[in-house]
Amino acid sequence: MQSSTVKGKAFIGETKKLGSLVCRNMKCYFKDKILFFVSLITPLILLVLFVTFLRSVYLESFNGIFAVFEFTPTDDSVVEGLAGSWLLSSILAVCSVTVAICSNAVMINDKIENSISDIRVSPVKGVTISLSYFIANFIVTFIVMIIVMIIGFIYLAIVGWYIPVSDVFMIIVDIICCVLFGTLLSGVIESFISSQGGLSAVSSLVSAMYGFICGAYMPISQFAEGMRNVIGVLPGTYSVGIVRKHFMGGYVQKLGDMGLSVQGQKALLDGFDGNLYVGSTQIPLWGMYIILLGACAVLLAVYVSLVVINKKKRR
Repeated sequence: MQSSTVKGKAFIGETKKLGSLVCRNMKCYFKDKILFFVSLITPLILLVLFVTFLRSVYLESFNGIFAVFEFTPTDDSVVEGLAGSWLLSSILAVCSVTVAICSNAVMINDKIENSISDIRVSPVKGVTISLSYFIANFIVTFIVMIIVMIIGFIYLAIVGWYIPVSDVFMIIVDIICCVLFGTLLSGVIESFISSQGGLSAVSSLVSAMYGFICGAYMPISQFAEGMRNVIGVLPGTYSVGIVRKHFMGGYVQKLGDMGLSVQGQKALLDGFDGNLYVGSTQIPLWGMYIILLGACAVLLAVYVSLVVINKKKRR
């Protein structure tokens, strides 16, 4: 009985330490105004660039599909909103990873400034320290993504809003899944980084490549077949897929109500990754969640293994 009481007090004490470290890491992030500004402004710049330069391209593509099925929308706001929803879903899915890597700079800075040594000499377990970085990074990235989502929703409300309330709820769930994936991925990658140059290199590389290899910046249907199959096995593709499914669903349904045939709706979803395929097999929505969360489980196992290995090295 006494042993259980001691363990309970120890657990409560470690939990308080964890909470303190999480708050400390978040304060370090928000205290660095430049870091916060860069994390927030990057997805907003992408949104502006997409809307400014690529909007017309997607509208032409939509109209090309409509022409094949001899369909003319009776309300242009639906098509405008569909283009905006496609762009916003891409940005949220991609930036859940890129922002997570950027916001995890607190961990790298602690290594560079050797603050981590001061933390480790305190009576805090190494697991608690690692967990505090992960939780703080998750919360910070989620906050940034919610801000971007709200700004995107305002834009869609202006050009044409056809997202049902149920899909709004699911989009938030999707963002949580995407941020979890991004946080775990950044934690694994940045476990090997201990310099500002290394962080800058990784951030630049991921920002430049990730959006293309997961089909966020260009519809997967426009890639060659071999490349489509490669992209189809990457978990990041399904983080984009789940968000896109809930963003586009209401607009495609509205187009169906206007007279777009079932075949036309399918062609639209196939052409703009509302439906994802591996080979000729369509991946259902629940399958996308399983693949993405399965990847999160693998990354979590790798992250825990790295924590254990680093702990043994320090002994």
